[in-house]
Amino acid sequence: MTDAASTFIYVTYIRTTPERLWEALTTPDFARQYWFGTYPESDWQPGSPWRLVYPDGRVTDTGEVVEFDPPRRLVLKWRNEFRPELKAEGFSLCAMALEPMGDAVKLTVSHGIDRPGSKFIEAVSGGWPRILSNLKSLLETGEIAEGMRTKA
Repeated sequence: MTDAASTFIYVTYIRTTPERLWEALTTPDFARQYWFGTYPESDWQPGSPWRLVYPDGRVTDTGEVVEFDPPRRLVLKWRNEFRPELKAEGFSLCAMALEPMGDAVKLTVSHGIDRPGSKFIEAVSGGWPRILSNLKSLLETGEIAEGMRTKA
């Protein structure tokens, strides 16, 4: 990223193992539970495509697997597909780093784009805290965070 970049960084500590957190981040059926029904699809090989899919099958975001180092680091090239003004900004880069910390895992999500004042980064800065709060709650308690459930 350059000085003209827009970046969102979120750090959370989750009482789980790196392996279980990695599985939660990369397994569609697990992701559906905390990502409001949305799930990732990929074969998770560097250079392979990945996408996020709504429960009804529409694609929300697409990109490419840049780095896949289980259970330590996942880096994705990422572009929004459903909001034209966000899609027009092009590809961003999202890095997820997992670091064991005693009986917890430090998860750092860094999502950025080489564009000042990015509307896409503004949008993900509202979404990531909700998604990652649900992930933390699900892994620690078996349920997503109260008040975060979507209506059917």
